[in-house]
Amino acid sequence: MAERIIKIGTRKSKLALWQAYYVKELLEKNNHKAELVLIETKGDKILDRSLSKIGSKGVFTEELEEQLRNGGIDIAVHSAKDMQASLGDDFELIAFTEREACHDVFVSHKEGLEINSSSAIVIGTSSVRRVAMLKSQFPNAKIVDVRGNLQTRIQKMKDGLCDVLMLAYAGVHRMEYDDMIVHELPLDTFTPATGQGCVAIESAVTLDAEVKEAVRNAVNDEDTERCVRGERAFLRELQGGCSIPAFCLATWTEDKQINITGGLAVPEGKPQIRYTYTVDADKVEEAGTQIAKETLASGGAEILAALKN
Repeated sequence: MAERIIKIGTRKSKLALWQAYYVKELLEKNNHKAELVLIETKGDKILDRSLSKIGSKGVFTEELEEQLRNGGIDIAVHSAKDMQASLGDDFELIAFTEREACHDVFVSHKEGLEINSSSAIVIGTSSVRRVAMLKSQFPNAKIVDVRGNLQTRIQKMKDGLCDVLMLAYAGVHRMEYDDMIVHELPLDTFTPATGQGCVAIESAVTLDAEVKEAVRNAVNDEDTERCVRGERAFLRELQGGCSIPAFCLATWTEDKQINITGGLAVPEGKPQIRYTYTVDADKVEEAGTQIAKETLASGGAEILAALKN
């Protein structure tokens, strides 16, 4: 490993580059050489349609995975929430960074906005999960689709498309837009997407075992990994991606168990389908799977079928 340069594949947006440089820094702190390889994905190119219209499977990962497959890169760095539920037989997630605060926020360039359940504001988001939750919690708001990287979306807002953007706090904080946050959304009603706030490291299953171990030792946070793998078990059972209104969050309790909540935000703004389990850490993936099964049995299967149609 002394002379091996670990090639890190990443998207080109500023936030993706922040994540990739963060991983590169962690590797270098552990005396490994690393370099970035910049790749453009389908999700970066198609900005005139919502994610649900272009399909969620691999929309931000397909081109990166092709480079993993042919050896152009060793690892790919992703926002964990962008990862499809199943990676297939060729790829695996080998590490997860320590999780940032994972709640959603409203950001705006406007001052003095009144934000409450009766506010008639215009909210920008491209997430079907967020749209469904907003229709329930902000019934008087108008919701508009907005795509692009964080800087592009902020410019669209400033150009008049919307009053506020609904975004993940983690990305806002990493891009140093904290001063634009005008409202923080509670986790109990706006439970985030699977993996939100975490950076995931993907590799081909054929990657050299010594490289995998080096990456994992330098990057992986075991407490975060436990939680996100439980959340991904939920998503995998739903057979979902970022084009369905699914949410799941696993957190550690004071007595070292894991509390995991998951379900579906019903698109028509009706009450969410939501289940919570508190389990020993080694049971969190089983709990995630069970929550998904109960969600499907409680009307979730019909909701997902309707969305696919």
